[in-house]
Amino acid sequence: MAGSDARALSRSLLDLCRMRKLTIATAESCTGGLVAGALTDIPGSSDVIDRGFVTYSNDAKRAMLGVEAGTLANFGAVSKETATAMAIGALERAGVDLAVAITGIAGPGGATPGKPVGLVHFAAAARDGRIIHREHRFGAIGRTAVRQRSVVEALRMLMDLARGPQVTAKPQRAAASRLRPRVTRSPRRHAAKRRPPRSPRG
Repeated sequence: MAGSDARALSRSLLDLCRMRKLTIATAESCTGGLVAGALTDIPGSSDVIDRGFVTYSNDAKRAMLGVEAGTLANFGAVSKETATAMAIGALERAGVDLAVAITGIAGPGGATPGKPVGLVHFAAAARDGRIIHREHRFGAIGRTAVRQRSVVEALRMLMDLARGPQVTAKPQRAAASRLRPRVTRSPRRHAAKRRPPRSPRG
């Protein structure tokens, strides 16, 4: 079921991105490239998919995506912070419109206190500044099942961003910058120019 869901989602996502002229990059740890594989399995995906980063080790996350060593040390590879940094790194380094990142514990080993098997963190980032994060605890359902469900969730997150507005953040910044020149102290300058004529005859 997860495989058919992923294929249907991949088709829908690619169609939507073509319509909106959006490009995608993926950054994957526990899924090892399955999201990129699901998307590129669809014929004609090359006009949307730019690249996929498979960053299984912490060294790879640092070198390929620019995840800071402090983030990995303080929060761990499987965390909201690392997933978000991975997504932003993929977005910036690929120069695409959308990026998704996955990092988790697929099992059967790898669990630590507070981070059980089946815990997966997802993050997706858009060029317009939107970033979303989701945490799923799939449980000990088996390595293959965790990875398959993670692929479906990642595709859904990309769909959410692809559907959303693409130009909301930039106009707000532009509007804010336009307001700054108006909020000046020019009235005081005009007042200062008016005072000298009054003072000699006052």
